[in-house]
Amino acid sequence: MDYRGLIVGLGNPGPTYERTRHNAGFLLVDAVLAEIAAKPYRRATRLPSPSDFELWSVSLPRVKGDFLLAKPMTFMNLSGRAVVRICMENGVRPESVLVAHDEMDLPFGRLKAKLGGGDAGHNGLKSIAAELGTERFLRLRIGIGRPPEGTAVTDYVLSPFSPAEETGLPLVLAAARDSLPLFFGKGLAAAQQFLHVFDLGPEPRTPAPESDT
Repeated sequence: MDYRGLIVGLGNPGPTYERTRHNAGFLLVDAVLAEIAAKPYRRATRLPSPSDFELWSVSLPRVKGDFLLAKPMTFMNLSGRAVVRICMENGVRPESVLVAHDEMDLPFGRLKAKLGGGDAGHNGLKSIAAELGTERFLRLRIGIGRPPEGTAVTDYVLSPFSPAEETGLPLVLAAARDSLPLFFGKGLAAAQQFLHVFDLGPEPRTPAPESDT
């Protein structure tokens, strides 16, 4: 089957990491699958895969064709091994890969999108760029904010979201999920216009999703 693109959510496998900040990408994949399960006219098929990734074939609203949706199971630092294997086995080019990941340079409740750029110390992005041989893949950046003073970065990203963040997280993930058809249907600029107004600040600003039909 020819796929329009590959959507990768980054995280670490296992219950220890399930609701941690570093697993924001995994949580987005879960949000996509949950929405599809609630709508019988949408498609999601779990595909056979080796132990180093979980893979689905899914449809996106208002976009023709099918897409691959993946969770690397290699742990964050080796995410690129799973991504490059999926791309090679399915003929997906790097410019058709979208990686959703946690982003410390954005406060919690903010979302950004871009094509290419550095990894800003994110080991998942670093691994993917090294394995693909290019940094020119799409990124959906899910803000988690900086650690408090005196807290190590590793401890912070591997810790659970705070109770207040858990309250707002469904809105964050819904906005990130709703941006996916824009990336592949209307392009990066449309996705940026949608995502960059989203803000869970004191006066939340949430973009209205397009109709699913």
